[in-house]
Amino acid sequence: MRKKYLLLLILIGLVAILSGCTEIDQPITSESEGIWNTIFVYPLSWVIIKIAETFNNSYGLSIIIVTIIIRLILMPLNIKQIKSSRAMQEVQPLLKELQTKYSSKDQKTQQKLQEETMKLMQKHNVNPLAGCLPILVQMPIMIAIFHAISRTSEIKNYSFLWFELGSPDPYFILPILTAAFTFLQQKIMMSTNTSLSSNPQMAMQMNMMLYMMPIVIGVTAIFFPAALALYWVTGNIFMVIQTLLISKPMMSSNGGDKK
Repeated sequence: MRKKYLLLLILIGLVAILSGCTEIDQPITSESEGIWNTIFVYPLSWVIIKIAETFNNSYGLSIIIVTIIIRLILMPLNIKQIKSSRAMQEVQPLLKELQTKYSSKDQKTQQKLQEETMKLMQKHNVNPLAGCLPILVQMPIMIAIFHAISRTSEIKNYSFLWFELGSPDPYFILPILTAAFTFLQQKIMMSTNTSLSSNPQMAMQMNMMLYMMPIVIGVTAIFFPAALALYWVTGNIFMVIQTLLISKPMMSSNGGDKK
């Protein structure tokens, strides 16, 4: 367990180091220095430019294509995360039974609780960290594509559909779509979370996030360049489809097992 926690701390540290948020306003070029720029941001920027050139300098289409490619690459990690989360939900009732059985706060009882919890996790092949690690691995990549779109100067000079990529959407269509698909994704995820019915506090927190996240992301998209809003909309639509394709069959399968 110590090794796993150490790995988790290392990954968190890498995310903090690699995020390079201080350079968000600096254009990315082949001459940009630093591991973050040369390994993560510039290659993505280069791919965006090359795909755009292939489609007659359509940077909007390029952003959509690159976003989908990145999401497809990350899909195995998302599947692992969803399955791990589902497994944790299934053992929650058993964990509560153990916590009730060993409710005393003395050291001996708490040690016994930890031992029984470990046995339960091993028996059901559940790793509490398995759901966190995929998220931590994805974070540098998602931050990198955000940087690549923000810092690729060529994008700002082109338009796509009804909006200028370098300016906010004048009709607020992209921010509305961003908020709507964020809400839809959260709603679908909540509908597949069977542990919420037995955990009112968690259900209340999730319900608050259901409405707060779309509002925050939607308002942010109003002020950000349309290129970033397009990236968010594309990513959110992909995640909604992915969640439906992965989570719903898992729910049906589990429901069938109970009958």
